Amino acid sequence: MTRRVRLDQRLTWVTLLVLAVVTYLGIVSDVLLMSVDCTTADVCRFSRQGVLFYWPPVFLLTYAGIAYAYVRVARARGVGTRVMPYAIAGAVTTLLFTAAWVAVRIYWAGRPLPENPQPTSPWLLLLDRLIGPWGMIGIALLVLARIERNLALFAFTVGYLAVVLVPINFGWVGNGSNVRTAWVPDQVISGTVLLLGAIGFALAQRRQR
Repeated sequence: MTRRVRLDQRLTWVTLLVLAVVTYLGIVSDVLLMSVDCTTADVCRFSRQGVLFYWPPVFLLTYAGIAYAYVRVARARGVGTRVMPYAIAGAVTTLLFTAAWVAVRIYWAGRPLPENPQPTSPWLLLLDRLIGPWGMIGIALLVLARIERNLALFAFTVGYLAVVLVPINFGWVGNGSNVRTAWVPDQVISGTVLLLGAIGFALAQRRQR
């Protein structure tokens, strides 16, 4: 009975589907709102403002919507749900992401922007990817896996974080001559992993029910 209740409480595929959709939409905002300065010959300097303007409000709306969906479905099925810790984790990761990116913008304010303002140390690169929106999605999913006691979601999230943090691009790299699209492959792959996860969990839940 306990196992059946846990299965009825889960709405994993909806969570992954929503996160996949906002990830795909984030690609558009990143490309359109990126500030690129190519006045210097053969050198383009850039600032990814779209990431900062898009993700904080979208994160809050996304996690609030997911929490509402969990509560609504749980009530319809006559079971309880513990989605509030996940919503809190989403809010905390949103604040961490926003604070980190604002701190970076404050640091570079008034300083000449380098050609490629990315950390060169492997550990700093890992931290940079972790505090990005795609890394924060993985952290929140780990919290959800713990709440649901969902080993399958935990294993999926570990694989997702490996794709995001390494990153694993399956040989697909952006056009080096176009600064705006240089990150598109990694973002598309991250969104596709979430989408495939949503499809897989939806099929698995359908079989279980």
